[in-house]
Amino acid sequence: MSKQLLKGNVALAEAAVRAGCQAYFGYPITPQTELLEHMAKRMVELERTFLQAESEVAAINMVYGAAATGVRTMTSSSSPGISLMQEGFSYIAGSEVPVVIIDVMRGGPGLGNIQPSQGDYNQVTKTAGHGDFHPIVLAPATVQEAIDLTMLAFDLADKYRTIAFVIADGAIGQMMEPAELPPMRELPQSRPSWALTGAVGRKPNLVNSLYMGADGLEELNLRLQDKLAAIQQSEVRYEAHLTEDAELVLVAFGTAARVAKTAVQHLRRQGMPVGLFRPITLWPFPEEELRALADKTAAMLVVEMNAGQMLHDVQRVVGRGLSVEFLGRMGGQIPLPEEVETAARALYERVLAQAPVFGKR
Repeated sequence: MSKQLLKGNVALAEAAVRAGCQAYFGYPITPQTELLEHMAKRMVELERTFLQAESEVAAINMVYGAAATGVRTMTSSSSPGISLMQEGFSYIAGSEVPVVIIDVMRGGPGLGNIQPSQGDYNQVTKTAGHGDFHPIVLAPATVQEAIDLTMLAFDLADKYRTIAFVIADGAIGQMMEPAELPPMRELPQSRPSWALTGAVGRKPNLVNSLYMGADGLEELNLRLQDKLAAIQQSEVRYEAHLTEDAELVLVAFGTAARVAKTAVQHLRRQGMPVGLFRPITLWPFPEEELRALADKTAAMLVVEMNAGQMLHDVQRVVGRGLSVEFLGRMGGQIPLPEEVETAARALYERVLAQAPVFGKR
């Protein structure tokens, strides 16, 4: 198939359609509204279920109900709307039904603005509702990757009976890039054995997150922890760019990683041994891979469009023995390559001055 010029939001939506999304429920919010608009057209064309709910709270509960019937189900929103859905995320996780959530992030806190941000890192990787669970979180950096990761999200949600997030800042949702869409997948002809399909000829199924006794709820949580361990073992994804000989490594995701990669290319042309490590799965976070990289470099610069939310994970992983500094922009601001280059050069020179042989700790 040939590439076509696609807006990020439209690419996300069409990828969901082609992945076999059978039911979509959502509420319009900038900067992801084009995603909902595309689903409104395509789902109706294909005689699938589309419903614009009266609120994000209503939408996530409709998603929960549809997912319980075993069909591929999703919603999309932006940062304040994702916050409103948190209770529903927890119900879905406790009921072990597969759901895909697309979050096109905007500036905050509060209503904030409609500019791009990465301020949802904590709320999707650390909270996403109460209880001891984590959703899978995929972070694309290009429109093509937004397509590919949306397709993957449906597969992972089904495989692990869990929530799979695709999170992209507003810049990726609004930008247009050449990208290739995959072929349309056939819809499944049967429902999974756990689904609510009408108990004709079988015992009734129960999809539920309510456990009145402590023993039953602990048993559920232990099962969830085993599932999370399996995800951590098998589903880590990342990109390492020019890190083989890097003495300074930039760590970033999404649009911030695109900016950081440009800075890396400029600095390389100037002879500076710098590379980029880009987590693609924000959860599970690529801990072992980043730790291994930290063992052979002297410093890291974390670049984010927030106040340093992923920074805490980087610091936790690499420990206190490595110099880790931060460059962040907030309020919908995107860092410029020149800003990243300046911060990287300053860090490089400081660490070089402290170590006779740079990169040896």
